[in-house]
Amino acid sequence: MTVVHPISRAWITTGGTGAQNYDEFADDAEITAIIAENPHSALAIEMPHRAPESVGKSFLDCLPEAAARLAEEKADGSYTPAEQVVVLYRISAPGEPAAYGLWAMVDTDQISTRADEPGLVIRNEDVFIAKVRERVALAEALQTLLSPVLLLQTGKGGELHTALAAATDKAGAPAATDVDQSGRTHAIWLVPEGPLQDELTALAGGGDLVVADGNHRSLAAQTGGLPRFLAVVTTPASVAIQPYNRLISELPAADLVQQLTAAGARVEELPRPAAIPAKGTIELYAHGTSYAVVLPAAEGAPVVDNLDHALVERLLLRDALGLDPGDKRISYVGGDYPAEWLRGEVDAGRAELAILIAPVTVDDFVAVNLARQKLPRKSTWFTPKARGGLVLAQLD
Repeated sequence: MTVVHPISRAWITTGGTGAQNYDEFADDAEITAIIAENPHSALAIEMPHRAPESVGKSFLDCLPEAAARLAEEKADGSYTPAEQVVVLYRISAPGEPAAYGLWAMVDTDQISTRADEPGLVIRNEDVFIAKVRERVALAEALQTLLSPVLLLQTGKGGELHTALAAATDKAGAPAATDVDQSGRTHAIWLVPEGPLQDELTALAGGGDLVVADGNHRSLAAQTGGLPRFLAVVTTPASVAIQPYNRLISELPAADLVQQLTAAGARVEELPRPAAIPAKGTIELYAHGTSYAVVLPAAEGAPVVDNLDHALVERLLLRDALGLDPGDKRISYVGGDYPAEWLRGEVDAGRAELAILIAPVTVDDFVAVNLARQKLPRKSTWFTPKARGGLVLAQLD
């Protein structure tokens, strides 16, 4: 029996509703601008307090507006209903290999967060509980899930990739397409009950499923008591991991280089602007100066504790700067924002320090997860990302 199931009551976009997921932005003002340009964007429902007319109101106070928007979009034909379907998903762009996935529902009781907890869905990253509470409240208000959890099939990923590619090649014209901010085309096809649906759900649930994106959404499903959650099951061949960097809005008064040196780091001033470094080194940018920093690894510690993101969290943020990872002075900035944008935020005075970190490799990510170890917060920025607002799951 597979842990991946068809969507009992789905709503399929007819176009124009696709959106980046709510947590992909470094600046809330970007969300407001997107909603202003496209009021049908799923962001207007996922982040109702960021809609232009609601800025300044709390998330919870805006939930009735979110429910009203969703009802209006269902009524005006922005979504069309379907029952007992899974949905083929292909992301493509010129010069890039196609990425594939399967929209479906996954059993919440399969989520495992530690080695002694059984389950095929592995979630290993720390989360911010306030964000989880918002996702729970949104699901309760809408009785609908708009944004999928991205799951990486590590057991039968190769077979699933081949099957999804073959199925999309034979599927004809897609039910809908959407072009994202990077120019990638997201296309979907419905698969009704039958042998193909059975084959794809069996492959999608045929091994350990690692949460690649959507740790907060998966925990929200548990916290909210949902028996299943909306997911896109993808394959290792369909994804890459980009850097996940940090901006610090306010530095403590202490000298940063001195503090890092005291923590055992090697610090070297760079003759060039800070950029994304190679694994084992981080680069910093503050007050117009760039540095390369090698943080000391902990001898004999598990591999995950010596990943660059873990060393940054432990030695730079906590020990040198005295900041908890959840401190509001820390912004977590995904790979869609390049090094020059990060430096520009510092030069403009909107941040005092940029921390540039090499991306975690897909192999390291899978190995850490299968060992049931826990990654630091916001350490993997998968690309291409599944797009929200294309396939919805009604909870009743």
